[in-house]
Amino acid sequence: MATQKEVREYLAYWFQLGKKVLTGNGQASFLPVPVLKGDGYSEEFEECWQKIISQTTGECYLEGTYETISELLTPAWELLPCGRCQMPIPKRNLGMPALLCPCNDLPTWPNSELPAPRTPVNTQSHLMSIRNRIESNYR
Repeated sequence: MATQKEVREYLAYWFQLGKKVLTGNGQASFLPVPVLKGDGYSEEFEECWQKIISQTTGECYLEGTYETISELLTPAWELLPCGRCQMPIPKRNLGMPALLCPCNDLPTWPNSELPAPRTPVNTQSHLMSIRNRIESNYR
């Protein structure tokens, strides 16, 4: 089962590539810019996330997919790396898999010459872990 944290990360990755979340049969869409800010998600992303999980918004799904966000939060689904591009994609635990990866309509993806989308990084803790690894090698 995909957790809320995993679904948030899934959306954040695809938002960084310009994919939108659609609702109301495609009549409305969400694409927060920027997605990341410092060591966390941006206010725009957080506001978008609250709209997506709100009961009043209706069914939402990532552009290029058929699975709704609420479906992804059920035990029937998990998020795993795509075999083609390594981005997170939904996989059904039982039954038929999702038809397509959201990368199928991105003509320039995967592109190993560009930085890949990522989750927020706490710079201070990341630098501390690097320092600790270096120190442990010299002991």
